[in-house]
Amino acid sequence: MTQLVTIFGGSGFVGRYIARRMALRGWRVRVAVRSVAKAQFFENSEFAGQVEIIPCTILEDSPVAKALEGADAVVNCVGILAEHGNNKFDTIQAEGADRIARLAAQAGITNMVQLSAIGADPQSQSEYSKTKAAGETAVMEHIPSAVILRPSIVFGPEDEFFNRFADITRFSPFVPVVSPNTKFQPVYVDDVAAAAEAALSGQAQPGIYELGGPHIATFKSLMHQMLAVMGKKRLVLGLPLTIGKLMGSAGETVNAFTFGIIPTPITMDQARSLATDNVASGQYPGLDDLGITPTPLDQVLPTYLG
Repeated sequence: MTQLVTIFGGSGFVGRYIARRMALRGWRVRVAVRSVAKAQFFENSEFAGQVEIIPCTILEDSPVAKALEGADAVVNCVGILAEHGNNKFDTIQAEGADRIARLAAQAGITNMVQLSAIGADPQSQSEYSKTKAAGETAVMEHIPSAVILRPSIVFGPEDEFFNRFADITRFSPFVPVVSPNTKFQPVYVDDVAAAAEAALSGQAQPGIYELGGPHIATFKSLMHQMLAVMGKKRLVLGLPLTIGKLMGSAGETVNAFTFGIIPTPITMDQARSLATDNVASGQYPGLDDLGITPTPLDQVLPTYLG
């Protein structure tokens, strides 16, 4: 019988690429999402009939257990970059991951992939990084055979990194960059999906994998590369971390006062994250160990920002 994988957050940026790869591999794919409407593109794709979309919140046991019924494997791609409303780092990235792994283990599922992030650390000053680490711990406690994927900044046509800064160039003569010398190791979204595919198909040993691209660059240099691809001239304005934290504090106050109508350009937690380089530590295996050749940024960036 064809194997079934449940992907929580399967309509998100990374999740949709994992879903596509598993469908191409011949698996049945169950996409468990909070908003079914945001996953409708699957019904108009080449995988119509092979991909099942079901509504699910990871904040309750019942819908998670239902999403796992009959599944042979599970992937958790659910995560947030900033807190809003009831979506808190702890409830989504720590408790949510724990719930999925616990119920998967109860259902007899031993094949699990947890999407985490480089920088996951229980001692981090960033709640994002701290709760990512808590989620990893919970998953490994329930399913010791799980594979944890820690990507650096993920890029691709639907990314929230380069696209966000590219939008700024449409109305601003400069691009503000907090902590311009912080280093990143951008990794292509389909390379992350390929790593998940390798894990689900039994080609990866259990444990943590740090996923980074072939090049390391500073935040500022990445913005210059983006501008060059777009053919635009803008001042890349480097801002010290202290200014970034002040911006985050003021932005969060305004956001709360306007009930979320005015977005926060940077949060305090994001500013704290920028205090640490976002690159592979070398302590864990990576894409090469999975037989995946990392895709250079300059091969992909022009395809959606050129």
